Amino acid sequence: VQLQASGGGLVQAGGSLRLSCVCSGRTFSVFVMGWFRQAPGKERVFVGVMRSGDIPYYADSVKGRFTMSRDNAKNTVYLQMNSLKPEDTAVYYCAVGRGLAASSRPYEYDSWGQGTQVTVSS
Repeated sequence: VQLQASGGGLVQAGGSLRLSCVCSGRTFSVFVMGWFRQAPGKERVFVGVMRSGDIPYYADSVKGRFTMSRDNAKNTVYLQMNSLKPEDTAVYYCAVGRGLAASSRPYEYDSWGQGTQVTVSS
């Protein structure tokens, strides 16, 4: 499985960005797709997860501001980020779940994209 994330950039606090992650190599529709982020010097942490045909689940820190969606016809998962804050600054990664559970644990994902940098200025 290959994942290609894009859409990051520099934005002012309060602004928006939409990240995309295109998946190739296997049948996308069966995947559990997750978004994680990693700030400098910190661990990679959960942002959101979505199984095909299910609602997305989010970390408390982004609930109400971020929206995850997926288009199985395009093998793509999205992360719409609104009301961005400086503390959202991180490299954002998409990942494919190892099983069928909507997990928030990075070790339960076995394919990762290269990451896209999001920087929010104050």
